[in-house]
Order: sequence, then structure tokens, then C-alpha cells
Amino acid sequence: MAPREQWTSKIGFILAAAGSAIGLGAIWKFPYMAGTNGGSVFVLLFIISTIAIGLPILLAEFVIGRMGQADAVTAFKRLAPGSKWNLIGWLGFAFGFIVLSFYSVVGGWILSYLTRALIFKLNGLDYGLMFDSITANPIEILLSQAVFMLLTIWIVQGGIKAGIERASRWMMPLLFIFFIILAIRSLTLEGAMEGVRFLFVPDWSLLTGETFLLALGQAFFSLSVGVTGMLTYASYLPKEERLGQSAVNVSLLNIIISILAGLVIFPAVFALGQSPAEGPGLIFVVLPAIFEQIPFGNLFMIIFFILMLFATLTSSISMLEIVVSTGIRERTERRKRAAWVYGLLIFIIGIPSALSFGVLSGINVFGGTIFDFADLLTSRIGMPIGALFISIFAGFVLTKKQTIDELNTHPAIHALWKFLVRFAAPLAIAIIFVAWIIDITF
Repeated sequence: MAPREQWTSKIGFILAAAGSAIGLGAIWKFPYMAGTNGGSVFVLLFIISTIAIGLPILLAEFVIGRMGQADAVTAFKRLAPGSKWNLIGWLGFAFGFIVLSFYSVVGGWILSYLTRALIFKLNGLDYGLMFDSITANPIEILLSQAVFMLLTIWIVQGGIKAGIERASRWMMPLLFIFFIILAIRSLTLEGAMEGVRFLFVPDWSLLTGETFLLALGQAFFSLSVGVTGMLTYASYLPKEERLGQSAVNVSLLNIIISILAGLVIFPAVFALGQSPAEGPGLIFVVLPAIFEQIPFGNLFMIIFFILMLFATLTSSISMLEIVVSTGIRERTERRKRAAWVYGLLIFIIGIPSALSFGVLSGINVFGGTIFDFADLLTSRIGMPIGALFISIFAGFVLTKKQTIDELNTHPAIHALWKFLVRFAAPLAIAIIFVAWIIDITF
């Protein structure tokens, strides 16, 4: 059995882990959630929730992953032999399949938009009708999804150093550069400051219990915790790296990218008289119309969808890595074959989600499309359950000596983390879960 690969540097790990967290959650979902839920109030609650709740759970995954030095199933077996805790690893394996099966569909949408922007076919259109046309075209949507999955497989089959770390080292800095360019352009539009005020000046009348729950949920899911992806990445870390610093850096990068996304979108939305409460279509329907109205708009549209592709890929490779790492179970010589086999299976599983806006649109599952059901199954059920068990395991099963040795931090900081991961994080997860159950029941 070949020795387990390791990240070549701390920055390589941080960029890969941040890329896993910074995907559609930060760039697509955060702006429309902020736009429909109070703007700056939502942003403030999101930041607080990320630091107080998301960060402790992220650090818990890091601790378990590096202690186990293996895929999630094997890690839990090593740390709690003879128990059933390894089922958390299998849960992550199963939901990694499902997440990527519908995530790759969105990746295909982005490729379709990027292709049209590159050949100057995103101008003078009704973007709402175009979005419906793209998602209803079975040939285009399946082809785009397949290309996106091929890109993901190609990166993951290269391994940690040659594949994931190398890709993240290129994509994450470019993502930041592109975001800054777009934010500067958006902020220089006439009337842009109204969007800045919407993003940063709180209107406390918009503070509600629902806003808090939604911000808490956004913070939780945007960090990509609960499906053992961060656990898997941490298993490739050498023992000398400080986990606390890495977790803080990843959380801060996630907050910064989310706010940058807001600075790209909201100043332009307000400057051009659009509504910030457009909802999920904010990026695919509103933004192309905005770019069309500014000088060099097609160029900025191309940059934006390249950025979206990078962000989506950095998350998709972490999902496939969960599946591949668990599937090969330390047999690294099987990585390439496993990446292709699992990747193709995920593509096949994702076909119903891809077609759920067209030929399968008549199929209703619990009040939504097949795509909606896959999203619900993972983001509202799988991830909270996984994160809850990870918190309990790190808080109550791992001993104080184990976690102190692994974190190598000040006793007071360790005590605070232990309290948060034992009590605050599980309580927050339970509140989100119960609130959702009540919402769908009544």
C-alpha cells in the first residue's frame, strides 16, 4: 500500500479547503439570500453565525480528519474502533454522490452561459426566456453537464499534489483577482453607493427570527461542512500544521468572497434600477442584463462566468474527492480508475436532475422537481445530520487530551471550542432542522 499523499504546503491546503467552501453557496446563493432577506442585517448575522457556529464545526472536521489520517470511514474506525461511528463516513460518501449529481447540473448551466458569452450570443436577449430554454434543452444540458464532470474527474484523478492542489493554486487566486476587477467596475457605476448602503448599513426593522435562521443556515452550508469533505482534506495534512489557524483562514476567506460577491452584484443592481429581491435568478437572469448596459459589458460577463466556473469546480472536486477517497480506502494506486468510475456514475445519477426542467418537468417529488428534491435531501437533511454527528463525536467521544494535542492551542481557546462544538453548534443545527420541519408541515 502506497503512503498517503500530503499537501505540499499550508497555503495549498487552505486554498483547496477554501475552494471547497467557496462555491455556488458564496457566489450564487449568498447574494440572492441577502437580497431577499434584509441586505445588511442578513450579512451581519451571516458573519456572526459563520464565526460562532460554522467555524467550530469546520475545526471539528479538521481535527477528526488529521487524527484519522485516512478517508472518513477508516478515520472513524481508527478513532472509535468497534463502534458504529464509521457510518458518518458512509453518510458523507452517499451524500457526496447526490450533491455532485445536481451540482454538476448547475456547472453545466455555467458552461452554457460562458460559451454563449465567448461567441457573443448573450446580447439583446430576454434572459428569463433564455434560461428556461437552456435548462429545457436535453441535448445541451446533458452535454454541458458531461463536460463539467469530465473537468472534475480530470482534476481529481491527478491526486492531491498534481490534481487538486495544483488546480486550487491557480483557480483561487484568479477567482480573487476577477472578483476585485468586477467589484471595482460595479462600484464605479453611477448610483452604485445605494447598493453599498444596502449591503452594509443595517435596517433593524428587517431583523426577524426567520432572517436569523436563514443567515445561520447560509453560514453553515456555505462552509461545506457535514459531508466529510473538509475531514477528507484535513487527512492529507502533516502533523505540524496548526489546525486552528487553517480553520480561521478558510472561514475568513469564505466571508470575504461572499461580501465581494455582494459588492459585484448589489451596486450594479441598484445603479441600473433592478430589484435586489429577484431571488435565485439574480445571477443567471439579472446579471447578464446588467452587463449588457455597461461599457465592455460582454468582457465583464465572460470574466464573471469564468469566475463562476472556477468557484463551482473547486467545490465539485472536493465532493468527488470524498467519494474517491472512501472508495479506494488507502489504495492510492486505484485513484485514477476510481475517479473515472465514480465520476461517470455520478453523471448518470445526475441525469434526472438535469432533465427535471425539461422532459421530466412533469415529475413532482415532495412539491418540487427532481433537482429540488436532490438539493433538499442533501442541504436540508444530509448535511445537518452529518454535521450534528461530527459535532457530537468531536465534543464527547474524542478525549480532552486527544483534542488538546491535536489543536496545540491555548487551553482557554480549546475550552471555548469544546463548549461551542458540544452545545452551541448542535443546538443551532437542531434549531435549523426543527424550523424547516415546522415550515414544511404548517
